[in-house]
Amino acid sequence: MNIAIQGIQGSFHHIVASKYFGDKINLTECMSFSEIPQLIMSGQVDAAVMAIENTSAGAILSNYALIDNHNLNIKGEFYLPMIHNLMVLKGQTIDDIHEVWSHPIAIQHCKRFFQEHPNLKIIEERDTASVAKYIKDNNVKGIAAIASKKAAEIFDLEILEREIQNDRYNMTRFFILTKKREHQPDDYLNTKASLKFITHHELGNLAEILNVCVKHKLNLSKIQSIPIHEEPWNYAFFIDLIFDDYHKYCQALLELEPRVESLKILGEYFESKPKFQQLTA
Repeated sequence: MNIAIQGIQGSFHHIVASKYFGDKINLTECMSFSEIPQLIMSGQVDAAVMAIENTSAGAILSNYALIDNHNLNIKGEFYLPMIHNLMVLKGQTIDDIHEVWSHPIAIQHCKRFFQEHPNLKIIEERDTASVAKYIKDNNVKGIAAIASKKAAEIFDLEILEREIQNDRYNMTRFFILTKKREHQPDDYLNTKASLKFITHHELGNLAEILNVCVKHKLNLSKIQSIPIHEEPWNYAFFIDLIFDDYHKYCQALLELEPRVESLKILGEYFESKPKFQQLTA
């Protein structure tokens, strides 16, 4: 199975791909999320892993837009703790390090560490694991990477400081993406759905939509507004619904459709629950 990820082996996307699909996968490594839709639509990959929101940094709005604009299907979700480690070429100490390179979000997750080490210069890079690979391949001394434990193992680096993230419960939610698909006989087993809708510009329209969800016992676990392109100050809403009864969910869709300007199912899948105990990453 060919799986597209943002980043390279050792990245958090790689960890999610392995945990979701197993280790017997072929990775297609992308340096930006915008490369992923075309790989899916052209059939070059079977699926992709894409980060969508983080407990500290919030939602990645541009990724919602990619999923929507390219009509991708959300096949599943996965929650992964963001456990950041400071790693270097073996044989060095923290006193030998003068620069730390990593992805901007990883750096943001580790602000407290840098406040405690103000002498370290911060350099932003496109991927956490790519820095680890660069250090190993070029025998670089004096520079550290912030990346996963898996990256340290793959590229044979030494971890100087473990779990340097600010929040021990820092976690990222990832979507598993495929081509848009037809309904399947086992869809009734799904317990979660991601939808996009645009409301009418009428008083109480959003409240009316929420009331339909309550009526059919749908748990609105997330609502995210995103600006509509070329329609200033107009917004689309992206929501996640959790349910026990797929039939009631379908009934709710039938009631919602005439109450909104547009309604789109981005994906129906089995709910994954966050596990807040520390996991090896």
